[in-house]
Amino acid sequence: MPVAERVVLRSVTMWLLLQSLLLLASCLRSAAGFPKGCYPSEEDGLKTFRCSNARLTEVPRDIPNDTNKLYLDSNRIPFLPRDAFRDLPLLLELDLSHNAIASVESGAFRGLAEHLHSLDLSSNRLVSVSKDAFSNLKAKVNLSDNPWLCDCRLQELIRTVDLVAGSSGGIVCDSSAQEEHVGKAFLQVIADTDFCNVYKKTTDIAMLVTMFGWFAMVISYLVYYVRQNQEDARRHLEYLKSLPSKQRRSEESSTISTVV
Repeated sequence: MPVAERVVLRSVTMWLLLQSLLLLASCLRSAAGFPKGCYPSEEDGLKTFRCSNARLTEVPRDIPNDTNKLYLDSNRIPFLPRDAFRDLPLLLELDLSHNAIASVESGAFRGLAEHLHSLDLSSNRLVSVSKDAFSNLKAKVNLSDNPWLCDCRLQELIRTVDLVAGSSGGIVCDSSAQEEHVGKAFLQVIADTDFCNVYKKTTDIAMLVTMFGWFAMVISYLVYYVRQNQEDARRHLEYLKSLPSKQRRSEESSTISTVV
């Protein structure tokens, strides 16, 4: 083989080797940036990021922003902060089941409204969550197997979200203002009880009591004020009677003009 050809072949071989090393280094660097126990994959043509059973205590920050399916199930995540998934605009499925989530901040799912179609929050520690945390979300949501407090807040939440078919039976009252509701499915309870209507009546009664209290205070002050003025006027008249006649007339004139 001519020398020139050998030089060209060696150069091409070295270039390909260098490119391979750079690609390998990039892959290793990318993998090293993921939390321990997390890894990317592709399932049914969708880019998936799995962190199941990774002992996570918060939502990872280095999730690829082209992820379509995200599995954060079976971890120790205690709450979802605002904008927790804002950098994942293409996310379709989000599994947060079997964690320790007890709080979901308003805006936690900001940026997911357009594409997300599945959200699993089952088997967590949710007791009460504002409906605002799920505003504009079109995804099917699973809220079963949580220690729910059955009240108006939960009623508003259930009316806001689109529940996964068959999951409503798993939303059970773990606590309630009325003891007979504990242990019953929430949808069964609200068939006979409107928590928000009860709350509204209680609020109206409290407002009436408060207004009556203020009214009573005003009336009491007016009565006190009138009686106090009457007492002052009586004392002044007694004082006038004790004065000589000329001075008394002058004082009486002054008193009359003051009253007028």
